[in-house]
Amino acid sequence: MKEFYEPMLYLSTPEHPNTMSVVAELKEPIDGAILKAVVDELCVRFPYFYVKAVAKDNDVYTEPNPLPMTVRNTWEPINFNSQQSNYHLAAWKYEGTRLALEMSHSISDGAGVLPYVKSTLYLYLCRKTGLALDPAGIRLPGEVIPQSETGNPFAGLDIDGAKEPMYTKQPTQDFYRVKVEGAPEPQVHCIRIAESELIQYCRDFDGSPNAMIAVLLARAARAYDPDNEKTVTVSVAIDHKAMLGSRDNYRMFANIIELDFPKSRSLDDLLKSCTVARGQMMLQAQPENSLWAMKNRKLTYAKLGQLPLDVKLNVLAKSAGSARWTFSVSYVNSRSFGSVDPYLEAVYVIAEPGVFDIGCEIFCNDHNFVVTILQSFTADRFVEIFLNELSSVGIDYELLHQEPLRLCGIEPFSEN
Repeated sequence: MKEFYEPMLYLSTPEHPNTMSVVAELKEPIDGAILKAVVDELCVRFPYFYVKAVAKDNDVYTEPNPLPMTVRNTWEPINFNSQQSNYHLAAWKYEGTRLALEMSHSISDGAGVLPYVKSTLYLYLCRKTGLALDPAGIRLPGEVIPQSETGNPFAGLDIDGAKEPMYTKQPTQDFYRVKVEGAPEPQVHCIRIAESELIQYCRDFDGSPNAMIAVLLARAARAYDPDNEKTVTVSVAIDHKAMLGSRDNYRMFANIIELDFPKSRSLDDLLKSCTVARGQMMLQAQPENSLWAMKNRKLTYAKLGQLPLDVKLNVLAKSAGSARWTFSVSYVNSRSFGSVDPYLEAVYVIAEPGVFDIGCEIFCNDHNFVVTILQSFTADRFVEIFLNELSSVGIDYELLHQEPLRLCGIEPFSEN
């Protein structure tokens, strides 16, 4: 039976691919031949990302994929688990000055893939520039891969003995759904904000970046649809493995805590609103909550192990893809890519908006935040209102990109 720390691959479907991407924009055009050579070379250092999906033993597992990971010179999507991707669950692409890693979110998350992205950029830029850049903090071929990176990230913890935490928040069932405007075609807006400016406002208003953005999204929703009386909900991503002291492991243990913004609670006072949001986050984001979540995950895996694979591939997958929040906020704090920072114009994260109406990914690197707003429709009115909210609290921003959301999809997993 599958171990509880292995990914639930069958939750990725053509309707809800559950894919993510880390995008790096460089200051010079990408050399595809160098990028392809580097991607091929790094398979020995990051073998856990060079995998295919195999259905066996009543489940879907990852196995090493001997075929090369694809590197394509286009931003147009392909499907994972298909001949287009050499049956990999990850792929690279480049166009102009941008390159991107796309991956099944079931395997890893932003924090988990960053070391791989950093190593790729490091080797690429060393060869592109002909310089011996400082390798500090870079994982390179030839190194021994530590057990902490690939093994059970919770080894040594008494998961079975975990006790129910003092506080668990019940999810809001009848939450506000963002009104769809324009064509039903996903869009992404990338917004750059100086780190010093956003952090200063967080200090002034008792907020963290994810809490403050959550409050501003809720305020934007009130302005976008002022007559709606339903509670705005925001899922804020947390990393259970980091909460329990395991930061090196590549596996995806991100989950969410929920913030609620009922219509009866005024959002006019930004300081008070951020304080309330941070209080809700602190109540839910505790090591005891993460330990309890892992105990329940282990019990869930044991129960699901008894179900036929066709049930997992259909009923459970469809249920997991249903909408559960108004907004989603995820904050990946890189701070620095080391010696390659001078060659980078921007780095940001994109995730497929599946179980929320509008997603927001926050990435910080080299003294700049890039906030990506992901929506399932073309009209810009909500984003314009959100940008007005930034301006209303005195935060300057730069709109880097406004374009269709083009992320890899996925082919159905086969039972055979």
